[in-house]
Amino acid sequence: MAQRVPESVSADELVGVDALLSTEEREIRDTVRSVVARRINPHIAGWYENGELPARELAVELGELGLLGMHLQGYGCAGTSAVAYGLACLELEAGDSGIRSLVSVQGSLAMFAIHAFGSEEQKQQWLPEMATGRAIGCFGLTEPDHGSDPAGMRTRATRAGDDWVLSGTKMWITNGSVADVAIVWARTDDGIRGFVVPTDTPGFTANTIKSKMSLRASVTSELVLDNVRLPDSARLPEATSLGAPLRCLNEARFGIVFGALGAARDCLETAREYARSREQFGRPIGGFQLTQQKLADMTLEYGKGYLLALHLGRRKDAGELVPNQVSLGKLNNVREAIDIARTARTILGASGITAEYPVMRHANNLESVLTYEGTSEMHSLVVGQALTGIAAFR
Repeated sequence: MAQRVPESVSADELVGVDALLSTEEREIRDTVRSVVARRINPHIAGWYENGELPARELAVELGELGLLGMHLQGYGCAGTSAVAYGLACLELEAGDSGIRSLVSVQGSLAMFAIHAFGSEEQKQQWLPEMATGRAIGCFGLTEPDHGSDPAGMRTRATRAGDDWVLSGTKMWITNGSVADVAIVWARTDDGIRGFVVPTDTPGFTANTIKSKMSLRASVTSELVLDNVRLPDSARLPEATSLGAPLRCLNEARFGIVFGALGAARDCLETAREYARSREQFGRPIGGFQLTQQKLADMTLEYGKGYLLALHLGRRKDAGELVPNQVSLGKLNNVREAIDIARTARTILGASGITAEYPVMRHANNLESVLTYEGTSEMHSLVVGQALTGIAAFR
């Protein structure tokens, strides 16, 4: 006769995360979690397998909830705290990294660039529409030959009378093929500058990248700018150096610090429930010491990552967060999330590689999360430079 499985607690309950959050933060988290359970989870395995995402439809739905640019003030944005935004990212990525990427690129890259560096006219034109999801944005910084070293970009913007003419190629651009507006960074005679580029501008094309093994439920594109002519009013007036796009990236990285924990939690909780119900040798495999060791180790790393993310979020809300602290968070939490996904897969055995469970999908997605917005190697060097005072990049 099978043994009765005793009561258990989740990783969140064991760590006691609710006690660390305000009532408003818990309400926002629970609202997003409910939306993910209702709108994302029933469809995500199919979207991933088919390599598709109803991005425009989802953007409007997420915009109606106030999730797009939710941490920005004014222009139709919700103006929530950084911690609330982080918790939303965690819940979205518990559904899928591609969903969190859609929201991160919209709010923390495209919208943030306009909000922080744009003219009042640009803000009024784009931010309210982007906050509702009726307009989708993308962020064109990475190039085919320049990822970790954006200072080497080849895309150029040349003055032509009162206009600018942009030519170049951007690669691995989330939302690119469905975007209404692209924030494009280009080299000029006066340094790196940013431009607000409507995607229906002549000379602008976006080609969807196919055959991905990771982030399949996400739109990833190549942007090609072939003599795209723009008025000077398209230039972001407050973006006067490479520091501007790097500041945008830091906003997106902050969301990843929380987001990666969502994928980790979903893997951990899937493995925990599986271990409680899967029987071998006449008992649930959760009753064996090696399985419990795996669950304990995963919970420890998840809990420490959560505490780190929350600490960084509180610092951000206090205006005290600095970029190398964000690197600490991304380096640790994405690295540990991947390890949790891989360990959870071993508990599920062969079932862990199927689409019936989310674990392999999360593991594949996290390989991209480890790379984008700064590779683990680059963040290690940022931390190393902070500790030694010596730059090792060159």
